[in-house]
Amino acid sequence: MRIMRIVPNIATKDAGRAKTFYRDILGLDVAMDMGWIATFEADAVMRPQLSVAAHGGSGTAVPDFTIEVDDLQQALRRFQEAKIAIEYGPIAEPWGVKRFYARDPFGRLLNIMQHSR
Repeated sequence: MRIMRIVPNIATKDAGRAKTFYRDILGLDVAMDMGWIATFEADAVMRPQLSVAAHGGSGTAVPDFTIEVDDLQQALRRFQEAKIAIEYGPIAEPWGVKRFYARDPFGRLLNIMQHSR
């Protein structure tokens, strides 16, 4: 057996809030919208991953999702412009990533990160 995808599912009664956040702020494309479920995707090639952690590093909580971006400053600006509270960071971590934590409209803790260059 080979894993093809790993898809997190977030329960919500308001798909519009999901579109505003995941499409408009994070820049994901709407791949499918059936009214009761919307799937967002990035134009990226990646292998399925699943992380299990005792903590989030640097004394932080374990985030629900880690979203890697190519421009952390631009992501941070989008969150700030949308008046979304930053719960941690932005910070350059000793293991070679820059990141910040924020929550999506459904309370999920997001680790928005970029590998340091």
